[in-house]
Amino acid sequence: MDRHSHASFLTLAPKPTAAVHSNRMPRLRRFLLAALLIAAAAVIYWRLTLARRVEPSTVLATVQQLNQLTTVRYTVQRVVTLTEEKHPVGSESILLIVQARVEAGVDLASLGPKDVVAGKDGTVTLSLPPSKILNVAIDEDETKVWDRQKTWWTPWIPYSLDLEKRARIMGLDAAKESAIQMGILTASENNAETSVRSLLSLAGLKAVTIVPAT
Repeated sequence: MDRHSHASFLTLAPKPTAAVHSNRMPRLRRFLLAALLIAAAAVIYWRLTLARRVEPSTVLATVQQLNQLTTVRYTVQRVVTLTEEKHPVGSESILLIVQARVEAGVDLASLGPKDVVAGKDGTVTLSLPPSKILNVAIDEDETKVWDRQKTWWTPWIPYSLDLEKRARIMGLDAAKESAIQMGILTASENNAETSVRSLLSLAGLKAVTIVPAT
């Protein structure tokens, strides 16, 4: 009996080894779980980084859709006096009140790849072209000949066929210069910046830096 009991004792001896092995299993599981979480976080960060990246070509195509963007319109009225000398004697004069619409804007179709810089963090820097006068047109309803006459001692000399036409051209040029002096180009640049920023914001771009034309 003593030998049998002693043999049974020797059979139960390895149990402490099994206990040590069972204590290591939770550590291994925690290690694997931590590694899995780190890998998942890396994938999420990588995807978010890709989502923040902006393709310059996409930004360029979006802005170019605005083409020639008219951002401001001025109504300018000018008085034009023009005198034409007649041959051999006499003269003819005209006084024309010209009202014109002057439109200014930027030609966004002229933008190129060098004008768009996209950062890896989703920021965009866009260089705008300079504002310019896009259109000058006479308002026919508000433009009129106020006075037109020729020297009284030369009644046989006919009126000029193109005197009013030349006065209109002078009026358009004067209206354009007046609008520039009134700051139409500066107003146009400010409005263009606001319009482009709003467009890119609607497209999902929030961090946009607009560089005005020099």
